[in-house]
Amino acid sequence: MKKILVVLMSIIVIPFSITNFFYDYTYKKIKTGFITNKKDTIIRVLRSNNTVENLNLEEYLIGVVSAEVPASFEEEAIKAQAVAARTYALKKIQNSKNENYDVTDTTTTQVYQSDNELKEKWKDKYNEYKSKIKKCIDDTKGEYLTYNNDIIYAFFFSTSNGKTEDNKDVFGADLPYLKVVDSSFDETETTGFKATKIFTLSEFYQKLGINYSSELNITDKVLTTSGRVKNIKINNIDFKGRDFQSKLSLRSNDFEIQKDGDNVIIITIGFGHGVGMSQYGANALAKKNKNYKEILNYYYQGTNLEKL
Repeated sequence: MKKILVVLMSIIVIPFSITNFFYDYTYKKIKTGFITNKKDTIIRVLRSNNTVENLNLEEYLIGVVSAEVPASFEEEAIKAQAVAARTYALKKIQNSKNENYDVTDTTTTQVYQSDNELKEKWKDKYNEYKSKIKKCIDDTKGEYLTYNNDIIYAFFFSTSNGKTEDNKDVFGADLPYLKVVDSSFDETETTGFKATKIFTLSEFYQKLGINYSSELNITDKVLTTSGRVKNIKINNIDFKGRDFQSKLSLRSNDFEIQKDGDNVIIITIGFGHGVGMSQYGANALAKKNKNYKEILNYYYQGTNLEKL
């Protein structure tokens, strides 16, 4: 009789324990925002039409990488972008558990384009370019970056001013893997390294929200470690460099201002916030025979490459 009871208890208890173990494991994984019980990573994308799409992460990355870098880039640079974009997405998922979506499809997070949008953009190059992008994503499937066992903030941007920016000067947090590194090779990689924008004096003042004056006094210009404008005074009005950039829709906050009669000429160097990986810098490194792991380690120093 005792043997029968032991067998019956085993039949009841052991499956319950196994079920409980896997339930707990799955729950924890879902709670962190990573993996469903089908072992797929799902990301919620707020589209520009105000709908939310639930997408498989690896499929989502095709639309992100295709939108973020030219398909003509070197494959190792595209792979580096795939890992950075995947890492960025996973961090957003991790931090958005209580929100209705994880990412947008714009530069407020990272740009995403649907398959139909890619067909329209690439036209007769669609099959060739999509195949190339997909291969680079597949070659890095599930790979993401961590620092001290935590997913990093894998920021990236188009073009540096010759150096990347320290995260604390842009987004506030002092992160050891988002420090200033040399990226001087950006200059010869893109024709968009320097740009010029011209405003009338009245337009310039209007955009800055200050009173018109025939005089233009620029004082107290303070630079970050990377040479970007941290603070500046225009006619004795204080501006943060990033706010000044935003108000005038400049490509970066590394800028020089010149007054020419009734016009204001602003010359910018670089494109984007400057934190993390320079996309054109990554392409330059790929041309120097650096593989994607070396590129990622260069821009996100001290990080580890892990896999889901």
